[in-house]
Amino acid sequence: MKARILFLVSILVVGGLLWSGLQAVHPFGEPNAAPMDDYFIANAQSEAAANNVVTSIVFDYRGFDTLGEGAVLFTAVISVAALFRKRGQH
Repeated sequence: MKARILFLVSILVVGGLLWSGLQAVHPFGEPNAAPMDDYFIANAQSEAAANNVVTSIVFDYRGFDTLGEGAVLFTAVISVAALFRKRGQH
């Protein structure tokens, strides 16, 4: 009985947290422009020498983050390959 009550309380708490988080999301179709957006658009070509703003953000401004994502993907691929490799016959 206590486990069922604990389960229901935890569901209510998680649901309340999700609901409160969804209330902070801005409506669909209304952009929420930040001051950094204008900065990137104005300075991407002069600082990063890139004509594409998205490319300059991904590879120049957030280069270490992109390198980390690549390392995580590489680790995942190597792990899956190691799990499914064929072993020698015993």
